[in-house]
Amino acid sequence: MIDGPTPTLHDPLLHDVDLPLTATFHPLGFPVEIAANSPHVLEAASEGWSLYQPEFTARPIQLRIVVQPTGDLAPKPVFRSQRHFFSIVSNRDNFAFYDSATLFGYCFVSEKTAAEHDWFRFYFLETMVYMLLAQQHAMQVHAACVATGDSGVLLGGSSGAGKSTLSWACARAGWTYITDDGAWLLPNSDIVLGRCHTVRLRDDAPSLFPELGSFRWRARPSGKVSIEIPVSTFPQIRAASKCRAACVVLLDRRRGVQAHAEPAHEEEVIDVLLRDIPSYGGEVRARYENAVRKLLVRPAHRMIYDNLDQAIRLLFQLVSRDESG
Repeated sequence: MIDGPTPTLHDPLLHDVDLPLTATFHPLGFPVEIAANSPHVLEAASEGWSLYQPEFTARPIQLRIVVQPTGDLAPKPVFRSQRHFFSIVSNRDNFAFYDSATLFGYCFVSEKTAAEHDWFRFYFLETMVYMLLAQQHAMQVHAACVATGDSGVLLGGSSGAGKSTLSWACARAGWTYITDDGAWLLPNSDIVLGRCHTVRLRDDAPSLFPELGSFRWRARPSGKVSIEIPVSTFPQIRAASKCRAACVVLLDRRRGVQAHAEPAHEEEVIDVLLRDIPSYGGEVRARYENAVRKLLVRPAHRMIYDNLDQAIRLLFQLVSRDESG
Protein backbone atom coordinates (compact mmCIF):
# COMPACT_ATOMS: atom_id res chain seq x y z
CA MET A 1 0.00 0.00 0.00
CA ILE A 2 1.44 3.35 -1.02
CA ASP A 3 0.81 6.29 1.25
CA GLY A 4 0.24 9.68 -0.27
CA PRO A 5 -2.23 12.53 -0.68
CA THR A 6 -5.77 11.71 -1.73
CA PRO A 7 -6.12 12.55 -5.41
CA THR A 8 -8.34 15.49 -6.29
CA LEU A 9 -11.39 14.38 -8.23
CA HIS A 10 -12.04 16.00 -11.59
CA ASP A 11 -15.30 17.94 -11.06
CA PRO A 12 -15.99 20.28 -14.00
CA LEU A 13 -19.74 20.09 -13.27
CA LEU A 14 -19.29 21.28 -9.67
CA HIS A 15 -21.30 18.25 -8.64
CA ASP A 16 -19.28 17.77 -5.45
CA VAL A 17 -18.95 21.40 -4.38
CA ASP A 18 -18.94 21.71 -0.60
CA LEU A 19 -22.10 23.26 0.84
CA PRO A 20 -21.38 23.40 4.59
CA LEU A 21 -24.17 25.81 5.61
CA THR A 22 -27.51 24.13 6.21
CA ALA A 23 -30.85 25.13 7.71
CA THR A 24 -34.52 24.17 7.57
CA PHE A 25 -37.28 26.75 7.09
CA HIS A 26 -41.06 26.36 7.01
CA PRO A 27 -42.74 28.69 4.49
CA LEU A 28 -46.51 28.24 4.84
CA GLY A 29 -45.65 25.60 7.46
CA PHE A 30 -43.94 23.13 5.05
CA PRO A 31 -40.31 22.00 5.51
CA VAL A 32 -37.63 23.35 3.17
CA GLU A 33 -34.08 22.09 3.64
CA ILE A 34 -31.35 24.35 2.26
CA ALA A 35 -27.64 23.63 1.82
CA ALA A 36 -25.41 26.49 0.68
CA ASN A 37 -21.87 27.82 0.72
CA SER A 38 -22.67 31.46 1.50
CA PRO A 39 -24.31 33.03 4.56
CA HIS A 40 -26.19 35.34 2.20
CA VAL A 41 -28.44 32.42 1.21
CA LEU A 42 -29.51 31.55 4.75
CA GLU A 43 -29.82 35.23 5.68
CA ALA A 44 -32.16 35.82 2.73
CA ALA A 45 -34.19 32.73 3.61
CA SER A 46 -34.44 33.85 7.23
CA GLU A 47 -35.67 37.30 6.17
CA GLY A 48 -38.54 35.69 4.30
CA TRP A 49 -39.42 32.71 6.46
CA SER A 50 -38.05 32.98 10.00
CA LEU A 51 -41.50 33.75 11.44
CA TYR A 52 -43.13 30.62 10.03
CA GLN A 53 -43.46 27.59 12.29
CA PRO A 54 -43.56 23.90 11.27
CA GLU A 55 -47.16 22.83 10.76
CA PHE A 56 -47.10 19.96 8.26
CA THR A 57 -45.12 16.74 8.11
CA ALA A 58 -44.92 16.67 4.32
CA ARG A 59 -41.95 15.47 2.29
CA PRO A 60 -39.42 18.32 2.46
CA ILE A 61 -38.28 20.45 -0.42
CA GLN A 62 -34.50 20.15 -0.78
CA LEU A 63 -32.41 22.94 -2.31
CA ARG A 64 -28.67 23.10 -2.99
CA ILE A 65 -27.50 26.65 -3.67
CA VAL A 66 -24.00 27.45 -4.89
CA VAL A 67 -22.74 31.03 -4.68
CA GLN A 68 -19.75 31.78 -6.92
CA PRO A 69 -17.41 34.76 -6.56
CA THR A 70 -17.59 35.73 -10.23
CA GLY A 71 -20.41 37.23 -12.22
CA ASP A 72 -22.64 40.30 -12.16
CA LEU A 73 -25.99 40.86 -10.52
CA ALA A 74 -28.49 38.62 -12.28
CA PRO A 75 -30.62 40.34 -14.91
CA LYS A 76 -34.33 39.59 -14.89
CA PRO A 77 -34.53 35.86 -15.62
CA VAL A 78 -36.57 33.75 -18.00
CA PHE A 79 -38.76 30.99 -16.51
CA ARG A 80 -39.47 27.82 -18.47
CA SER A 81 -40.87 24.34 -17.82
CA GLN A 82 -41.57 21.03 -19.51
CA ARG A 83 -43.40 18.25 -17.68
CA HIS A 84 -42.14 18.34 -14.09
CA PHE A 85 -38.84 20.12 -14.83
CA PHE A 86 -38.43 23.88 -14.33
CA SER A 87 -35.65 26.35 -15.04
CA ILE A 88 -34.79 29.93 -14.14
CA VAL A 89 -32.10 31.42 -16.38
CA SER A 90 -30.61 34.90 -16.13
CA ASN A 91 -27.17 34.21 -17.63
CA ARG A 92 -24.27 31.77 -17.33
CA ASP A 93 -23.58 32.85 -13.74
CA ASN A 94 -27.16 32.93 -12.45
CA PHE A 95 -29.55 30.06 -13.09
CA ALA A 96 -31.59 27.38 -11.34
CA PHE A 97 -33.22 24.06 -12.09
CA TYR A 98 -35.82 22.16 -10.09
CA ASP A 99 -37.96 19.05 -10.32
CA SER A 100 -41.50 18.98 -8.95
CA ALA A 101 -41.59 15.17 -8.95
CA THR A 102 -38.73 14.87 -6.46
CA LEU A 103 -39.07 18.32 -4.78
CA PHE A 104 -35.38 18.91 -5.41
CA GLY A 105 -33.69 21.92 -6.91
CA TYR A 106 -30.31 23.52 -7.34
CA CYS A 107 -29.20 27.05 -8.04
CA PHE A 108 -25.95 28.74 -9.08
CA VAL A 109 -25.76 32.49 -8.50
CA SER A 110 -23.04 35.11 -8.33
CA GLU A 111 -21.94 36.68 -5.07
CA LYS A 112 -23.43 39.97 -6.25
CA THR A 113 -26.82 38.34 -6.77
CA ALA A 114 -26.81 36.55 -3.41
CA ALA A 115 -25.86 39.79 -1.64
CA GLU A 116 -28.96 41.53 -3.03
CA HIS A 117 -31.34 39.63 -0.79
CA ASP A 118 -34.60 41.04 -2.12
CA TRP A 119 -33.58 40.34 -5.72
CA PHE A 120 -32.28 36.86 -4.92
CA ARG A 121 -35.39 35.96 -2.94
CA PHE A 122 -37.84 37.30 -5.50
CA TYR A 123 -36.34 35.74 -8.63
CA PHE A 124 -34.69 32.59 -7.31
CA LEU A 125 -35.20 31.40 -3.74
CA GLU A 126 -38.89 32.15 -3.20
CA THR A 127 -39.82 31.32 -6.79
CA MET A 128 -38.26 27.86 -6.50
CA VAL A 129 -39.91 27.09 -3.17
CA TYR A 130 -43.38 28.40 -3.88
CA MET A 131 -43.56 26.82 -7.33
CA LEU A 132 -42.54 23.47 -5.82
CA LEU A 133 -45.10 23.83 -3.04
CA ALA A 134 -47.70 24.64 -5.67
CA GLN A 135 -47.05 21.32 -7.41
CA GLN A 136 -47.48 19.02 -4.44
CA HIS A 137 -48.54 20.43 -1.09
CA ALA A 138 -50.80 23.48 -1.58
CA MET A 139 -52.74 25.12 -4.40
CA GLN A 140 -52.27 28.86 -4.87
CA VAL A 141 -55.28 30.96 -5.81
CA HIS A 142 -55.52 34.62 -6.76
CA ALA A 143 -57.28 35.86 -3.63
CA ALA A 144 -56.80 37.60 -0.31
CA CYS A 145 -58.17 36.11 2.89
CA VAL A 146 -59.44 37.42 6.22
CA ALA A 147 -61.36 35.71 9.01
CA THR A 148 -63.90 36.62 11.62
CA GLY A 149 -63.88 34.16 14.47
CA ASP A 150 -63.22 30.76 12.91
CA SER A 151 -64.73 31.70 9.55
CA GLY A 152 -62.50 32.73 6.68
CA VAL A 153 -63.48 34.69 3.58
CA LEU A 154 -61.57 34.40 0.32
CA LEU A 155 -61.58 37.76 -1.46
CA GLY A 156 -61.11 37.30 -5.19
CA GLY A 157 -60.97 39.87 -7.92
CA SER A 158 -58.92 41.34 -10.71
CA SER A 159 -56.02 43.71 -10.12
CA GLY A 160 -57.38 46.96 -8.70
CA ALA A 161 -60.49 45.37 -7.18
CA GLY A 162 -59.18 46.20 -3.70
CA LYS A 163 -58.21 42.80 -2.29
CA SER A 164 -55.22 44.07 -0.30
CA THR A 165 -56.89 47.32 0.72
CA LEU A 166 -60.03 45.60 1.98
CA SER A 167 -57.94 42.97 3.79
CA TRP A 168 -56.10 45.65 5.73
CA ALA A 169 -59.33 47.55 6.43
CA CYS A 170 -60.87 44.35 7.84
CA ALA A 171 -57.78 43.71 9.99
CA ARG A 172 -58.03 47.25 11.41
CA ALA A 173 -61.69 46.56 12.20
CA GLY A 174 -60.86 43.48 14.30
CA TRP A 175 -60.85 40.70 11.72
CA THR A 176 -57.94 38.27 11.55
CA TYR A 177 -55.53 38.91 8.70
CA ILE A 178 -54.49 35.80 6.71
CA THR A 179 -53.02 37.12 3.46
CA ASP A 180 -53.35 40.11 1.16
CA ASP A 181 -53.07 38.57 -2.31
CA GLY A 182 -52.16 34.94 -2.86
CA ALA A 183 -53.98 32.43 -0.68
CA TRP A 184 -53.22 28.72 -0.73
CA LEU A 185 -55.69 25.82 -0.50
CA LEU A 186 -54.86 22.51 1.11
CA PRO A 187 -56.06 19.70 -1.19
CA ASN A 188 -59.16 17.86 0.04
CA SER A 189 -59.64 20.37 2.84
CA ASP A 190 -61.40 23.64 3.62
CA ILE A 191 -58.20 25.09 5.12
CA VAL A 192 -56.75 28.25 3.58
CA LEU A 193 -53.09 29.15 4.16
CA GLY A 194 -51.61 32.63 3.92
CA ARG A 195 -48.43 34.67 4.12
CA CYS A 196 -49.67 36.48 7.18
CA HIS A 197 -46.52 38.29 8.34
CA THR A 198 -46.48 41.07 5.76
CA VAL A 199 -49.03 43.06 3.81
CA ARG A 200 -48.30 44.88 0.56
CA LEU A 201 -50.43 47.88 -0.33
CA ARG A 202 -50.45 50.40 -3.14
CA ASP A 203 -48.40 53.54 -2.68
CA ASP A 204 -51.57 55.61 -2.07
CA ALA A 205 -52.51 53.52 0.99
CA PRO A 206 -51.57 56.26 3.53
CA SER A 207 -54.38 58.42 2.13
CA LEU A 208 -56.82 55.73 3.32
CA PHE A 209 -54.93 54.55 6.40
CA PRO A 210 -53.11 57.42 8.16
CA GLU A 211 -51.15 55.02 10.41
CA LEU A 212 -49.16 53.98 7.33
CA GLY A 213 -47.84 57.48 6.72
CA SER A 214 -44.36 56.66 8.03
CA PHE A 215 -43.93 53.78 5.57
CA ARG A 216 -42.33 54.55 2.25
CA TRP A 217 -43.12 52.96 -1.05
CA ARG A 218 -40.48 51.12 -2.99
CA ALA A 219 -40.21 49.37 -6.30
CA ARG A 220 -40.12 45.61 -5.94
CA PRO A 221 -37.81 43.60 -8.24
CA SER A 222 -40.79 43.08 -10.56
CA GLY A 223 -41.05 46.86 -10.93
CA LYS A 224 -44.39 47.04 -9.10
CA VAL A 225 -44.50 49.91 -6.61
CA SER A 226 -45.91 49.11 -3.18
CA ILE A 227 -45.63 49.68 0.55
CA GLU A 228 -44.55 46.54 2.40
CA ILE A 229 -45.63 46.48 6.04
CA PRO A 230 -44.54 43.98 8.68
CA VAL A 231 -47.79 43.07 10.42
CA SER A 232 -45.92 42.83 13.73
CA THR A 233 -45.47 46.61 13.57
CA PHE A 234 -49.10 46.87 14.66
CA PRO A 235 -49.61 44.65 17.74
CA GLN A 236 -53.36 45.35 17.75
CA ILE A 237 -53.69 43.52 14.41
CA ARG A 238 -54.52 39.83 14.71
CA ALA A 239 -52.84 37.59 12.15
CA ALA A 240 -52.95 33.85 11.56
CA SER A 241 -51.28 31.55 9.06
CA LYS A 242 -54.46 29.59 8.30
CA CYS A 243 -58.22 29.52 8.68
CA ARG A 244 -61.26 27.53 7.59
CA ALA A 245 -62.97 28.85 4.47
CA ALA A 246 -66.60 29.81 5.00
CA CYS A 247 -67.30 31.53 1.68
CA VAL A 248 -65.83 33.16 -1.41
CA VAL A 249 -66.50 36.80 -2.30
CA LEU A 250 -65.55 38.29 -5.67
CA LEU A 251 -64.84 42.00 -5.37
CA ASP A 252 -66.23 44.49 -7.88
CA ARG A 253 -65.29 48.03 -6.88
CA ARG A 254 -67.30 50.84 -8.47
CA ARG A 255 -67.46 54.51 -7.60
CA GLY A 256 -70.53 55.84 -5.84
CA VAL A 257 -72.44 52.59 -5.29
CA GLN A 258 -73.93 51.27 -2.08
CA ALA A 259 -72.37 47.98 -1.10
CA HIS A 260 -74.53 45.05 -2.15
CA ALA A 261 -74.04 41.39 -3.05
CA GLU A 262 -75.36 38.93 -5.57
CA PRO A 263 -74.67 35.23 -6.21
CA ALA A 264 -71.48 34.40 -8.13
CA HIS A 265 -71.45 31.59 -10.66
CA GLU A 266 -69.09 28.66 -10.14
CA GLU A 267 -67.25 28.97 -13.46
CA GLU A 268 -66.67 32.69 -12.90
CA VAL A 269 -65.21 32.00 -9.44
CA ILE A 270 -62.88 29.34 -10.83
CA ASP A 271 -61.74 31.71 -13.58
CA VAL A 272 -61.04 34.57 -11.14
CA LEU A 273 -59.27 32.45 -8.51
CA LEU A 274 -57.06 30.64 -11.03
CA ARG A 275 -56.43 33.58 -13.33
CA ASP A 276 -52.71 34.34 -13.72
CA ILE A 277 -51.70 31.07 -12.01
CA PRO A 278 -48.90 29.58 -14.18
CA SER A 279 -49.67 26.48 -16.17
CA TYR A 280 -48.04 23.43 -14.61
CA GLY A 281 -49.65 21.03 -17.06
CA GLY A 282 -53.06 19.44 -17.36
CA GLU A 283 -52.77 17.10 -14.39
CA VAL A 284 -51.86 19.87 -11.96
CA ARG A 285 -54.47 22.22 -13.44
CA ALA A 286 -57.11 19.55 -12.85
CA ARG A 287 -56.06 19.31 -9.20
CA TYR A 288 -56.37 23.08 -8.86
CA GLU A 289 -59.84 23.16 -10.40
CA ASN A 290 -60.91 20.26 -8.23
CA ALA A 291 -59.68 22.05 -5.10
CA VAL A 292 -61.66 25.19 -6.00
CA ARG A 293 -64.81 23.21 -6.89
CA LYS A 294 -64.69 21.49 -3.51
CA LEU A 295 -64.36 24.90 -1.92
CA LEU A 296 -67.49 25.99 -3.78
CA VAL A 297 -69.76 23.71 -1.80
CA ARG A 298 -69.72 26.88 0.30
CA PRO A 299 -71.53 30.01 -0.89
CA ALA A 300 -69.95 32.35 -3.42
CA HIS A 301 -70.92 36.00 -3.84
CA ARG A 302 -70.07 38.99 -5.96
CA MET A 303 -69.82 42.13 -3.81
CA ILE A 304 -70.21 45.46 -5.58
CA TYR A 305 -68.92 48.24 -3.36
CA ASP A 306 -67.09 51.53 -3.03
CA ASN A 307 -66.99 52.47 0.68
CA LEU A 308 -64.72 50.25 2.81
CA ASP A 309 -66.86 50.50 5.97
CA GLN A 310 -69.94 49.42 4.05
CA ALA A 311 -67.99 46.55 2.54
CA ILE A 312 -66.79 45.30 5.94
CA ARG A 313 -70.32 45.35 7.35
CA LEU A 314 -71.66 43.49 4.35
CA LEU A 315 -68.88 40.90 4.52
CA PHE A 316 -69.78 40.22 8.14
CA GLN A 317 -73.45 39.81 7.21
CA LEU A 318 -72.58 37.41 4.40
CA VAL A 319 -70.34 35.26 6.59
CA SER A 320 -72.87 35.20 9.46
CA ARG A 321 -75.68 34.22 7.09
CA ASP A 322 -73.63 31.56 5.31
CA GLU A 323 -72.42 30.00 8.56
CA SER A 324 -75.91 29.90 10.07
CA GLY A 325 -77.52 28.66 6.88
